[in-house]
Amino acid sequence: MNLLCESLYVPCSQRQCCSPAAPKQMNKCENEKMNLSFTTEQAAYMSAIACNEAKGDLVSLETAIHNGLEAGLTVSQVKEALSQLYAYTGFPRSLNALTVLRQVIADRQAKGAKVQMGEEPSTLPEDYDALEQGTAVQTQLSGKPFDYTFAPATDYYLKAHLFGDIFARDNLTYADRELVTVSALSGLQGVEPQLKAHIAGARNMGVTEEQLQGIVVALAANGLLDEAGRLAKNYAELSNGEANKPSNSASAQTFVWPQGKSNDAYAQYFVGNSYLQPYWGGVANVTFEPSCRNNWHIHHGAVQVLICVSGKGWYQEWNKPAVPLTPGTVIAIPEGVKHWHGAAADSWMQHLAIHTREQPGASNEWLEPVSGQQYKQATH
Repeated sequence: MNLLCESLYVPCSQRQCCSPAAPKQMNKCENEKMNLSFTTEQAAYMSAIACNEAKGDLVSLETAIHNGLEAGLTVSQVKEALSQLYAYTGFPRSLNALTVLRQVIADRQAKGAKVQMGEEPSTLPEDYDALEQGTAVQTQLSGKPFDYTFAPATDYYLKAHLFGDIFARDNLTYADRELVTVSALSGLQGVEPQLKAHIAGARNMGVTEEQLQGIVVALAANGLLDEAGRLAKNYAELSNGEANKPSNSASAQTFVWPQGKSNDAYAQYFVGNSYLQPYWGGVANVTFEPSCRNNWHIHHGAVQVLICVSGKGWYQEWNKPAVPLTPGTVIAIPEGVKHWHGAAADSWMQHLAIHTREQPGASNEWLEPVSGQQYKQATH
């Protein structure tokens, strides 16, 4: 297992101190449970694995598992993630996913492809108290004591089994487990309260804002576009405190998502200032100042997908009404359609952009600017 000591991606040389048999006080290796044990690429594929498990999309799950193992995830890590998810998505999806994992392992071994089995979790001591430990872990994750008095049996299962028995297995860190959970809940409709709770819980378990945003990016890069939008919406709603609201002042504005560097290479195709932050998997975050918009343009040989993550903006196709962009809005721009997108007049806007169904020789055709009159008519 590749645990973390003190800084990201530094392996722990004393794994035994992370065992549940270790003293309960927070020590160096206890702190490691609050860090991801994955590289950026491994985390991206683990997010895709968890989300596809939740959706029950076994074909896409198979691809994600192949990619994850190729990127260095171990069988132990993937198996643990899929096993944990029965508590969130049910035994049928978990068992089906584990069957896919077993098939992928056999296929890769038959072809001589890379398969790292990884270490199994440490053995729990005989005097391990799952209810006591699980209560402490649940309190840490929730940020306060949590008692579900309406259904005492469910309260016991959550504390003793999920947060006691399962979270005690140290082949995934607490941060790893919350990344898996957030990714899976993003794949389910109608569980927004739980998704928000686990975004907050991920923060409490050491997952950084950059790593949470990385889940949105990973889902988008792996073709899970609606799921990325669902997570972006709930993440924005949870993060939308006064300190995080975009300001109309360029000198005062702050974002949860990074602004990136000035988009100088494409400045000639924009009215106003924009900024660019590239991410893993060909995803880019574009930040627009208030009223900034790109020129009318056409994508040839590709479908561009926009996922709004912050602020307010607009998207318009030629001869059609403008569509508002708010966090979570997902727009798939058909190939060959003339369009523009940009920020509202009274707000900054950030969206992720990614190209899908890209064909050889794909290109952008930049056209005339969106005039002030066109912009005003479209957005009022």
